[in-house]
This record gives sequence, structure tokens and C-alpha cells, in this order.
Amino acid sequence: MHKLKAITPLGRTEPKTDNFAGLSITENPARALATLTARLGHETACTAQVSAFIGCDLPGPGKSVVGETYGAIWIAPSSWMIEADHTGHELIAQELKPVAGETASVVEQTDAWGRFDITGSAAGDLFERLCNVDVRAMNSDTATRTTIHHIGCYLWCRKAGFEYSVLGPRSSAGSLHHALVEVAQAVCPV
Repeated sequence: MHKLKAITPLGRTEPKTDNFAGLSITENPARALATLTARLGHETACTAQVSAFIGCDLPGPGKSVVGETYGAIWIAPSSWMIEADHTGHELIAQELKPVAGETASVVEQTDAWGRFDITGSAAGDLFERLCNVDVRAMNSDTATRTTIHHIGCYLWCRKAGFEYSVLGPRSSAGSLHHALVEVAQAVCPV
């Protein structure tokens, strides 16, 4: 029998945390992810059914929500990234498929993305050097698609001016982490 051991997007057995003056960058593999896209003509039914299941309304353009168990980011018209704690919802897509039924397409995304949580008062300084998003103007519970270090990412503002999450392709997690750390070293001198 194989004895497989899960690794993080950075190839480690434990998530990596980098601390700087006024900033922390933490790899977060503890979230399960799935995309949900309403099928043409079923948008209203999909939204109603899934919103009832996750315990909060699916967000509109540029928005995100965090409920008691599930969270969601609007990623395109009638399309969302749904998240939950990996420990209790490892097979999140399988949870969502029966709820959505024929109203939507659900695709497992957990191992396709790497997530980095950035917290601290220097987050604005970090992102103004990494992407073309004015994070200082972002409100809490908003999200947008951007490019960081030539990598297509989702930038999620969890707490305005202080707490953000970056979702980037798992295959580029090392490059994304390198960019975050390199710029953090420049904006948060020791």
C-alpha cells in the first residue's frame, strides 16, 4: 500500500509563513475550492439553491461573502469560486453538485490553486508594487482578478487595509511566493 503524504503548493509538509515588519505572508492550503457556474436559463434557480445551501447570498460583481461554513468570490457573470475549510469539506464539489443539480456546472478546484494570506499594515505598500489594483481603495469583502508577477490571480480583500488573500495557480505557487516575499523585503526593511 502506498503511503502518500499531502504537500502544500510550495512542496512542503507544513504551510510556510514569512514575517516582516508590518506584514505576514502565510501559505494557506487549508481551504477547499470549487467553481460554480450557472447554466444558461437557470441562473435564478442556481443562485437561490446554492445561496440557501451555503447560508449566504452569492455575491455580485467584484464582491465576496464569508458565511459560517462557506465563502464565495464572484469570478465572472453567473460564476463563483466557493470555499470552505478543507478538513470538513475536502470534497466540496461533491457537496455542491447535488444542491445545484442541473442548474449549474461544478468543478473541483482545491488542488488547482495556491492561496497566500497577507496581513498587516504594509499590505497596501506590497500590492501597489505587485499589481495594478488600488488595494487602498478596496472595501472589505471585495475581490478582483489581477496579474501579479505575470501570473493571473484573484485578489480578495478580507479586511480593508489589513487582510488579503491571493489565489494563484498551484503550478505557479513558487513564483508567486517569490514575488510576494521579494517585494515584502523591499517595503518592510528589517
